[in-house]
Amino acid sequence: MATKYTPITASTSTSPSPLSTNLDYISRAKQRLYSGLAARRPWRQIFDYHALSWPRNFSESFSRLRTNLSYFRMNFAMFVLLILFLSLLWHPISLIVFIVMMAVWLFLYFLRDEPLVVFGRTIDDRVVLVVLAVLTIVFLLLTHATVNILVSLAVCAVIVVVYSMIRGTDDLFLDEEAAASGGLVARGGLRPVDVSTSSS
Repeated sequence: MATKYTPITASTSTSPSPLSTNLDYISRAKQRLYSGLAARRPWRQIFDYHALSWPRNFSESFSRLRTNLSYFRMNFAMFVLLILFLSLLWHPISLIVFIVMMAVWLFLYFLRDEPLVVFGRTIDDRVVLVVLAVLTIVFLLLTHATVNILVSLAVCAVIVVVYSMIRGTDDLFLDEEAAASGGLVARGGLRPVDVSTSSS
């Protein structure tokens, strides 16, 4: 009489191990870091002294200011945060608050690779930038480092505004969404930002 054997199937667990979960999180964080840094404009464009020239009138100054603030906003944000960090080196409590806020900046602005959605609404990057900047300043002011913060912000504001006004925009290319929202190009495509005005 033939003997029948019942095959034995080994049950495998489908739940990921903690190590695999951690590695996956690190991998996603690295991808977010790379994509966040990719949104930053090349620093060689910032330091291109050939693009510096005095505007011919107030209208051109304002156009340059608006265009450069939109185009280099990631670079300007990093510059301001660096200056704030350096100004708080001798204020331990303020520095701790700043580091905490930097972590918030990383996750909500620099490393975020998807639009921020709150209550079903997509929040624009510029709104996130302004809100984070205001919260950072408010929390730092509560640590009684007012003089350092105000002086640092004043210096940064002067540098950013003056630079944005004297930095030409003929060689800059905005992505379609950012350019169209700023009224700089038509929504049909891309073109260099040209804010040159005819002199009267």
